[in-house]
Amino acid sequence: MAPQPVSAVPPDPADRAALAGDVVRRITHVAAALRHHQDREIAELGLTPATARALHELDPDLPLPARDLAEGLGCDRSNVTALVDKLERAGLVERHADPADRRQKTLVVTGSGRQVRARVHQVMSDSRLLAGLTDEELATLRELVWKVSDGGCPEGCDDD
Repeated sequence: MAPQPVSAVPPDPADRAALAGDVVRRITHVAAALRHHQDREIAELGLTPATARALHELDPDLPLPARDLAEGLGCDRSNVTALVDKLERAGLVERHADPADRRQKTLVVTGSGRQVRARVHQVMSDSRLLAGLTDEELATLRELVWKVSDGGCPEGCDDD
């Protein structure tokens, strides 16, 4: 079924609610499809979505304390410990003593971890669902998504 042309006439309030509801359902469908593709490819790397996100959050050139990773992921430190344990068993991350505070451990991405992290980044940026859009349509979609996502700020990241 071909998409209906966009009308220049604003819809009446009742039609607007139906239109907005349809848009939300379609966005939800696209998000689910993206997540499905990502989860499948992440699993092929031997990772879970949570471990992939943790690995993606780490900067391979900057060792990071686990508490900072927990803060970046917005989760409890005990959850990060389990994630890091999995990444360490997979040989993707190592715990090293922090030179500034030997009581504290920092997380260091290994050589293998760098390769897998790069692949995770590719998976998380996969745009196959957008392949049918022209450059102009893609630019318009980006602007609209930016506009409805509060300028790229996820829910709860405002400063108040």
